[in-house]
Amino acid sequence: MVQQEPAGAAGEAAAARPAEVRLSRRRWAVVLLFSSYSLCNAFQWIQYGSINNIFTGFYGVSAFAVDWLSMSYMLTYIPLLFPVAWLLDKRGLRLIALVGSALNALGAWVKLGSLKPHLFPVTVLGQVICSLAQVFILGMPSRIASVWFGSHEVSTACSIAVFGNQLGIAVGFLVPPVLVPNVEDVEKLAYHISIMFFMTAGVATALFILVVIVFKEKPLHPPSRAQALIQSRPTEEYSYVQSILRLLRNANFLLLMVTYGLNTGCFYALSTLLNRMVIHHYPGEEVNAGRIGLTIVLSGMVGALISGIWLDRTKTYKQTTLVVYIMSLVGMIAYTFTLSLGRLWVVFVTAGVLGFFMTGYLPLGFEFAAELTYPESEGTSSGLLNVSAQIFGIAFTIGQGQIMDRFGTKAGNIFLCSFLFLGTVMTAFIKADLRRQRANLDNEQTKVMPEACADPIILEESKL
Repeated sequence: MVQQEPAGAAGEAAAARPAEVRLSRRRWAVVLLFSSYSLCNAFQWIQYGSINNIFTGFYGVSAFAVDWLSMSYMLTYIPLLFPVAWLLDKRGLRLIALVGSALNALGAWVKLGSLKPHLFPVTVLGQVICSLAQVFILGMPSRIASVWFGSHEVSTACSIAVFGNQLGIAVGFLVPPVLVPNVEDVEKLAYHISIMFFMTAGVATALFILVVIVFKEKPLHPPSRAQALIQSRPTEEYSYVQSILRLLRNANFLLLMVTYGLNTGCFYALSTLLNRMVIHHYPGEEVNAGRIGLTIVLSGMVGALISGIWLDRTKTYKQTTLVVYIMSLVGMIAYTFTLSLGRLWVVFVTAGVLGFFMTGYLPLGFEFAAELTYPESEGTSSGLLNVSAQIFGIAFTIGQGQIMDRFGTKAGNIFLCSFLFLGTVMTAFIKADLRRQRANLDNEQTKVMPEACADPIILEESKL
C-alpha cells in the first residue's frame, strides 16, 4: 500500500529504495500555496477589464487601450513559454515558483506609482511585469500534480491548482467594482484605486515570503509508479528539443492543443469584454457586470472540481472532454441570445451554465494532455496548450471587440459560438491514448527487493 510519509522523515533505508512509492503530507500545502499566488496573479489580470469604463475615464485612454492591459498577459506568454518551460525541466518547480511569485509582487508594487491620470505608462509597466509572472505560473498545475500526488488524486490536485487561477478571476470581477466606484472626482477615484493596489501588493508580498519558506522542489519519495519511472530515467536521456518535436508529431495532442486554444481563447475574450457587453445593455450596472463575471468563474470552479474528481474515479478523459465541450457551446448560445432580453437574472443563470462547462474545461485539457503525451514533461505539454490559448485569446478579443463596435454584442458572441462549434467537432476526432494510465497499470504490482529483506515486497498504489 502507499505509505504516508512521516513529516520530515528522511531515512537512509528509504534512500536505498528509489522505487518505493510514498505520499508526502506537504503536498497539500504546496498545491494550496501555488493556488494562492496564482489567484493573486489572475486577479491582477482582470482587475482593469472588470471596470474598463472607470479606468478609461481615469487615464483618459480608449477602451481598446485598457483591453490591452489584459491582452498583455496573452502576448508576453507566447515568446517566453519555451525558455520558462526549459527552466522548469532543468531547474525544477521551486525556482519557477520563486520567480513567479516574486514578479507578481514586484508588478503589484509598480502599479502603486500610477495613481495619476498621466501615469498610464507606469500602470502598463506594472501589468507587463505581472504578465511575466504569469508565464511562470500557467504551466505548473499538471507538473505539481504529477510530482507531488499519487495516481488516484492527480486530476483532483490539478483541478485545485487551476482552481486558484479561476478564483482569482472571480475575485477580480467582484472586488474592483466594489472598491473603485464610478465617481467623477479624480482625487477620490485615485484614492479608491490606491486602496485596491495596496491590498494587492500586500497579499502578493506575503505569498512570496510563504513560497520561500514552504515550497519545496519535490517530495522525498515519488508519489506514483509513473513518477518513479520518470525519476529513474538518466538525465542525459532527456532532450528538451526532442521532447517538443515529439509533442508536435503527436496528432492527438495537436488536435487537443487547437481545441483547448479555441475554448480557452473564447473564455479570455468573454472575460476581457464582459464589462463592455453588460454596460451596453444595462447602463450603470458596473457592479452587476462584475457579479456576472463572478458567477461565470465560480460555477466554473465547481465544474473544474467535479470534473477532476470524476476523472480520478473513471479515467474517461475523451468522453468527459467531449461532453463538457458540447455543453460549453450550448451555454454560449444560451448566453448570446439572453444577454439583450433586459432581465439581468436570466443573464446570471445563462452565464452560470456557460461558466460551469467553459471554465470547468480548463483542468480537463491539462490532464488529458498529460495522458496523451506521457512520459514527456507536463510543463512542456501544458505550456503548448497555453500558447495556443493566448494566441486564440488575443485574436478573439480583438476580433470580437471590433465586431461588437460595428455590429453589436450579439454578432460578437455568435463569432465565438462558431469557433466553439469547430472545437467540438475537432474534439470528437481525438483518440483516447491514455499513456500515463497504462504506465501506472503496468507497474502497479512491481516487485521490489530491498537489500535488507530476502523476500520480495509487493507495493501497490491506493488512495489514502
